[in-house]
Amino acid sequence: MKTFYDYYHNPVRLSFEDHPFSETPKHVWVICRYKDQWLLTKHKDRGLEFPGGKVEEGESAEDAAVREVKEETGAVISYLSYIGQYHVEGKGGTVIKNVYFAMIDSIDDQDHYFETHGPVLFRHLPRNLKSNDRFSFMMKDEVLPECLKKVEKFN
Repeated sequence: MKTFYDYYHNPVRLSFEDHPFSETPKHVWVICRYKDQWLLTKHKDRGLEFPGGKVEEGESAEDAAVREVKEETGAVISYLSYIGQYHVEGKGGTVIKNVYFAMIDSIDDQDHYFETHGPVLFRHLPRNLKSNDRFSFMMKDEVLPECLKKVEKFN
């Protein structure tokens, strides 16, 4: 288990074990690959980030991951794999989030991308993510680099 502080200095615990904090997390985050590129979305308020969001009532975390990727990017997932789970104790309460890796089969144009401006592709993620204002706070703590180490086995 890795312990660190997020962008807002909240304590974070990240584990690559099988659902160590909750069997039914309420949030998901999906690291996506499409044709040797990273698929992100541009959130209307936060900036560039991997797709994700809340698990809806009666929905599994896996179903939420598929739905959120589709809603925010128009992408269709061909492969989805659980990477890990993290726990954030923030000022607004506790957040437990599953992190997944997804291979994307196709990206469809959509009339509406919910809270985002749609898909954004990167051949390489910038080295200066932590200081780059274009990127969401979600891309700026240790969750992403630690999870990317796990994703390497899929590439």
